[in-house]
Amino acid sequence: MTASTLADDSGAITRQQWKWSVLAGMASYLDAGSIVALGSGLALFQTYLGLSSGAVGALAAIGPNAIGCALGALIGGRLGDKLGRKRIYKYDLLVYAAGILCIALSFNAPMLFIGTFVVGVAVGADVPTSLALVGEFAPSKARGKLLSFTQITWNLGPVVVLLMALALSSLDLLGIRIVFLHLFVVAIVTWALRRGLAESARWKSASASAGGVAHKVRTLFSGANLRALVWTGTIYLFWNIAAGTNGIFTPYIIKTLNAGSQAASVALSCAGFVIGILATLPFMRLVDRGHLTRKRMWAAGAVMQVAAFLAYLVFPFNIPVIIANILLFGVGTAFAGEAVYKIFSQELFPTMLRGTAQGLTFGVARTFLGIWSFFVPALADAGIGPVAALLAGCLLISGVVGYFFMPDTTGKSLEQIEAERAIP
Repeated sequence: MTASTLADDSGAITRQQWKWSVLAGMASYLDAGSIVALGSGLALFQTYLGLSSGAVGALAAIGPNAIGCALGALIGGRLGDKLGRKRIYKYDLLVYAAGILCIALSFNAPMLFIGTFVVGVAVGADVPTSLALVGEFAPSKARGKLLSFTQITWNLGPVVVLLMALALSSLDLLGIRIVFLHLFVVAIVTWALRRGLAESARWKSASASAGGVAHKVRTLFSGANLRALVWTGTIYLFWNIAAGTNGIFTPYIIKTLNAGSQAASVALSCAGFVIGILATLPFMRLVDRGHLTRKRMWAAGAVMQVAAFLAYLVFPFNIPVIIANILLFGVGTAFAGEAVYKIFSQELFPTMLRGTAQGLTFGVARTFLGIWSFFVPALADAGIGPVAALLAGCLLISGVVGYFFMPDTTGKSLEQIEAERAIP
């Protein structure tokens, strides 16, 4: 990338920028793929290893869905700001691959728990660093499009994983092991292709002039940075509790509550992620068209997501209602979910604090999800009602806060946004 790219305010996206977005977006593929692979195999690992409901909750809590990911995001986000984007995403996928291999070959509980934790840490370190890279090389008027494209890869990972799990369902646990081996291969191939990526020009420029108070972590906790931290952290925390629970526990809940077979639970989950991909495509086309457009999409998506879980409180927990939930949540989350959080997490913070800020909000959200994950299996055993009520409440909070406090950053360069936010 040349220095001239920093001043590019057009909406044109080069072939190279698309390529870099795909490679950076593979962090989202591997993140979501590992979460759903673990979710698809939870009941099978539970039977094979004789795990209690508490152990299942602990396994979900320490992995890529929660606490392990949180720790990795906190560390990786900060190191990405201090050492550069390339140094982090160059090596973390090797750690990820080692963890995935440990899960795939696990024959006892310690191997399964260690592998799950290592995968969580590795993918947590990759996500904020890779997203910062995308945000920093994207054109100002197409930044939302490229960042939301990573949500396509986030949905694609689970689709591939779930289709494989469905096709291999007759093999039981062996099929899940093969699914994890697929993630191992994808991680190694992505690592090899990423070796040709360049360092972020914006990071190199900011790093050369770094050292002032403006680049200290404490500046995140005052003024415009604090407001941005609270806003992005709030919308993602409450949305992620719902999305994370939905992603990892849907097959488990459907099967344990006898709403459908293992194959049916996997197929229904897969349909949700396919819907997410299809709904993200129009979001990509519209997200850079203006502040009002962003707010309208957010409002529509928030309403659909709340309605998705209210359906569980009003109607019986059966296949038609589950399909309605999946449809509403899949479309809603494309317009008022992680894609919006990713965009604003790159736009609202200075370059030398961008990874740190997202690592912090990402880490806090995943930690809360980890704590919540301890209780989901036990709550699900008592019925879907308590879980659905809490998730609907979380989505309502995220929707209201996101809509009424959404900043206007559409089409502006990162430097312009930073300058405007520096004015008291």
